[in-house]
Amino acid sequence: MQRIVNLLVIQDGQVLLLKKPRRNWYVAPGGKTESGESILEAGIREFTEETEAIPQHPHLKGIYTMVIKRGEDVVSEWMLSTLVAHGLEGTPLTENHEGVLEWHPVEALKTLPMAEGDRMNLLFAAHEHGLQYGTFEYTEDFELLNYRLQTSQEATHR
Repeated sequence: MQRIVNLLVIQDGQVLLLKKPRRNWYVAPGGKTESGESILEAGIREFTEETEAIPQHPHLKGIYTMVIKRGEDVVSEWMLSTLVAHGLEGTPLTENHEGVLEWHPVEALKTLPMAEGDRMNLLFAAHEHGLQYGTFEYTEDFELLNYRLQTSQEATHR
């Protein structure tokens, strides 16, 4: 099973998103983990490679199983980990080999074109405390068929 990590940076009430040319959908920058790499290492590396900026203090917000189905058959499956960071070091690129990088108000996550599972996990990362776990099932055209989400709250120590 392939491991993918994306990283949502929030700064000054905005999020940095990558607009992919194939569907003109938005995603958080990220990509595949390399052998032996932790989720955190992969998220920072992928984000930095795609933006040429460094996320500040990223942390895990969600872990998701993504399933692509053709009828009842599973065509592919991968694990997605979502990280969030508040702030950047450096100035991000405006374009890279993957697409166009753009800043958008955090609230635009509700309406920008993207896979519905991405919308749910990025909104959680931007607005909620704790961790989210889930499974998203899609058709091969990324029409959401089904999803299950669970959350856990971070413990507060005094």
